[in-house]
Amino acid sequence: MSNPNKLIAVVGATGQQGGAVVRALQASGQFKVRALTRNPAKHPKLGDEVVLADFNRPETLKAAFAGAYGVFLVTNAWEAGAEESNQALAAVTAAKDAGVQHLIWSTLPDVATISRGKINVPHFTDKAKVERIVGAAGFAYHTFVIAPFYYQNLLGAMAPQKQADGSLGWALPLDPERRVIHMGDITELGRVVAGAFAQPELAGHGEHLPLVGDFLSFNEIVATLGRQGSKFSFQRVSREAFAGWFPGAESVAAMLAYFEAHTYLGADMREAIALANKVAGQQPTKFAAWVRTHFATPAAA
Repeated sequence: MSNPNKLIAVVGATGQQGGAVVRALQASGQFKVRALTRNPAKHPKLGDEVVLADFNRPETLKAAFAGAYGVFLVTNAWEAGAEESNQALAAVTAAKDAGVQHLIWSTLPDVATISRGKINVPHFTDKAKVERIVGAAGFAYHTFVIAPFYYQNLLGAMAPQKQADGSLGWALPLDPERRVIHMGDITELGRVVAGAFAQPELAGHGEHLPLVGDFLSFNEIVATLGRQGSKFSFQRVSREAFAGWFPGAESVAAMLAYFEAHTYLGADMREAIALANKVAGQQPTKFAAWVRTHFATPAAA
């Protein structure tokens, strides 16, 4: 049992990953939680403490990490853009200077290395590059968690859209028969993080802990939704056509090309997935079970 007085500072506490971590740490009863946000006044009850932290104002990080045993660190690639690596470096440096013992970095696979430079997915590769900074910083413990393709994406950024033939579904540059997508309920990432903080001897020496609830093809995603009464279509389109559909579409197309060539995680990580589940203390939710709870059937909608 960890010392209940150990304080964990959680970056991005109002976001999906950080929020999940805050909730899991609180549920564990083993830690005191300092929720970090750019707008503390808007979220006064987010954690045991709510403190200002703004990557664009590095001077705020010293107080944000002061006295913390552990830090959960995540950056928003879509918001930070080219500054993501600089933001991460500033945070890692501030955490080390503050005497933090255990830093957990939310990372993603190194697409540039995995694809041997053939595929460019900066929001994956840039996070992977930060691992070297974390490892070199000299924390007593450090851990890398890997978020999956969120199940929640299918209700948000990649929700089904009305197609030219009138159906509701997806048109993507991806072979729907290839099983390549490591998926999961992002709200469950917090259990992995809380478990790693509680068991640093098991997962505090640079281990990679991927959250994976399911490993599916897009046809299997559509079929699973169909069994719940939601009928959706899928059409494979060319990468070139897709890239012109909306701002940022080329980045999505490149990511899907990487999935198709190498899978989301880019390698056989069954042992790492098993360790993540052991650290979390339970198996993550399967896609079909998540759909039953979260995806409205046409009748219900």
